Amino acid sequence: MLVAALMDCFYELNIDRKLSTLTLDNCSTNDAVVEDILNELPSASFMLRGSLFHMRCCARVLNLIVQDGLSVIGQAIARIRESVAYWSASPKREQKFVEASHQEGIESTKKLALDYKTCWNSTYLMLETAFIYKDMFFRLKLRQPQYRCLPTEEKWELAEQVCSKLKIFYVATNLFSGTKYSTSNIYFPKFCEIRIAGSDVGMV
Repeated sequence: MLVAALMDCFYELNIDRKLSTLTLDNCSTNDAVVEDILNELPSASFMLRGSLFHMRCCARVLNLIVQDGLSVIGQAIARIRESVAYWSASPKREQKFVEASHQEGIESTKKLALDYKTCWNSTYLMLETAFIYKDMFFRLKLRQPQYRCLPTEEKWELAEQVCSKLKIFYVATNLFSGTKYSTSNIYFPKFCEIRIAGSDVGMV
């Protein structure tokens, strides 16, 4: 059904003999769609007879790389997530956290925000904000005995090291997801930046 709809669009726009690539996520369903489209059209219509027709989505590739990296620090992230959840669980706790931050002279107006576990960029934003208030978590532990999910210093350090590298992935993913400009000309330089950044710290 999906293939039929795509083919109708190709014929209506008269681009069925002008196709070069089709960008899709890397999953078995999309693999089947590409195979069916290649079977519907003459192989001579495609560059290199269709061997390069299925292009994997750059944002999806980055997502898989990041998810693999985040699994290494899963326990550290879970502990920080618990702390963020604790201090944003109610308006009263949020207010107490804000007041304590003002007392400590922290000028940031960013609010703690819990992430969506299946959305790594929200995890990055959660960590980035949590690091601003890192010292506050330690100080509030002394004033709030019920707060028992404080991450250890080692977990903070591990999460910070990985998060510092997540920024380049976050920026690249936002660029790849753009809708008002061409993205095909920016993926290679960005992947090179990621590769170089990884080499600098022995990640790749």
